[in-house]
Amino acid sequence: MNSKERKSLSLFAITWPIMIEVFLYMLMGSVDTMMLSKVSDDAVAAVGVTNQIISIAIVMFGFITSGAGIIIAQYLGANQKEKAIEMGSISIGVNFIFGVIISVVMIAFSNSFLNLMNVPINLQDFSKTYLLIVGGFLFIQSSMMSAGTVLRVHQFTKDAMFITLGMNILNVIGNYLFIFGVFGVPKLGVTGVAISTIVSKTIGFFIVLFLLRKRLNQSFKVKDFFEFKKEYVLNILKIGVPSAGEHLAYNSSQLMITYMITFIGANALATKVYAQNISMFIFLFAVSIGQGTQILVGHLVGANKMDEAYHRCIKSLKISILVSLTIAAIFAGLSKPLFSIFTDNAEVIQLGSILLLLNILLEPGRTFNLVVINSLRAAGDVTFPVVMGIISMWGVSVTLSYILGIKFGLGLIGIWIAFSVDEWFRGIIMLFRWKSRIWERKRLITKVPEDE
Repeated sequence: MNSKERKSLSLFAITWPIMIEVFLYMLMGSVDTMMLSKVSDDAVAAVGVTNQIISIAIVMFGFITSGAGIIIAQYLGANQKEKAIEMGSISIGVNFIFGVIISVVMIAFSNSFLNLMNVPINLQDFSKTYLLIVGGFLFIQSSMMSAGTVLRVHQFTKDAMFITLGMNILNVIGNYLFIFGVFGVPKLGVTGVAISTIVSKTIGFFIVLFLLRKRLNQSFKVKDFFEFKKEYVLNILKIGVPSAGEHLAYNSSQLMITYMITFIGANALATKVYAQNISMFIFLFAVSIGQGTQILVGHLVGANKMDEAYHRCIKSLKISILVSLTIAAIFAGLSKPLFSIFTDNAEVIQLGSILLLLNILLEPGRTFNLVVINSLRAAGDVTFPVVMGIISMWGVSVTLSYILGIKFGLGLIGIWIAFSVDEWFRGIIMLFRWKSRIWERKRLITKVPEDE
């Protein structure tokens, strides 16, 4: 498939492999949770809290991948393909170095992070083991995030999908061996799940590098990843830092809310982990549409096709809202069987069923943010979503979570209501921003003629 053919791909052609890939990533986390539930609810709760810490680090890597992905898309739309490849190489190298630094921090300050999160004493052994192994190898995650983004932005989304499928298969096999101790493999519980996660991601990363070389017909040398040219680094920072600020605001707010939930109790903590694992599959479609739309809008903005970019976002939003609402309603109706997959704790199942019912209100609001904010970023309009994100996530989500969940004693129900208010408030403001078309003046890359 040549470059012009890839450029003309429809939203569906780009999005369906992304959707399956995201589904498989979510499935990897849910399979870990489901298989760990055979160890104990404590193991699930411990890994859930630890993943909140790790997610903050992953957000930090995201500022490189987000910035680079948007710039690459605009370069491709503007017929500057060599610069797109150079930008991709540099993003992988930068994230590798950044990942090594964060991995060292995770190992050195593991006890401090767990104490900061108020992890109960009975969960600390599980949490520390998982944090040391998964956190200590975050440079693999960071490098793979960049490499995968380069592959997707060049519209090779099927390749990324198949790699993730392979990683899931390896992860499940590893979990099965280490949790149940078959074929003479020692039973390692949480330790085994962590090892399985790292091994599968490492193999996946090297396969991504191989496919990048093949698909882009480019012989990468080690120095290509570490030639940090000023033009590229400045563009990555211009887009990536504000984008990371938004993700950091979200994840730090979730970290604070998780901290609040530790005071409610272990059952509430386990319920949140199970509910969010199930909820991920509800907003799977919106996440995929958001990512696919970002790729297309980036290409269209780079090609200076602003009207097409505008209508692409609006169409994607309408489709996502309809599908997300339908899936949320179906999951609410199946809530008890779904929670029974993870646990037989009656209190957790009952509370979780109420949360999935509230998702019917929450998910359409979340869709606004997943689709519209990705489109704003793709156009280069990144500062406004960050500012509004910080105001809403902390001023609305965290504040209301404390008032409703802790002060008024509504617990997780109050916290889920706070999530809904935050998503709708922020999402509607983002829609007004898109319709204002201010983003049309934020483009970074100028189109060059086809024959240059």
